[in-house]
Amino acid sequence: MEKAFNRMAEAVARATGRPWAFALCLASVVIWGGSGPVFHYSEAWQLVINTGTTIITFLMVFLIQNTQNRDGAAIQAKLDELIRSGHAENDFIGIEHLTEAEVEEFRARCAEAKRRRMANV
Repeated sequence: MEKAFNRMAEAVARATGRPWAFALCLASVVIWGGSGPVFHYSEAWQLVINTGTTIITFLMVFLIQNTQNRDGAAIQAKLDELIRSGHAENDFIGIEHLTEAEVEEFRARCAEAKRRRMANV
């Protein structure tokens, strides 16, 4: 089930990130807005757009979060492997699990190392 959900989430994220998806949404809003006089700007007319956009937004949040979580984890794994196999410090592996303050310490170490390297050039 997880693989099926991942495939579906990737497909939806890919599709909704395309220009045609934005154009479709824009056209829907324009058509809805243009139909206002026909429906006398009734509460039901307003409810259609409010309900539709709320449902779509609610579902998209979860799909996008799923995609972002997997992409982030994959990038971290790739970076960890680069660090592990290269000349970088192994101390950086897993820093995404540290607190913001601890990560900032690592960033400060990197900035200091860069300053030292630039001073020696």
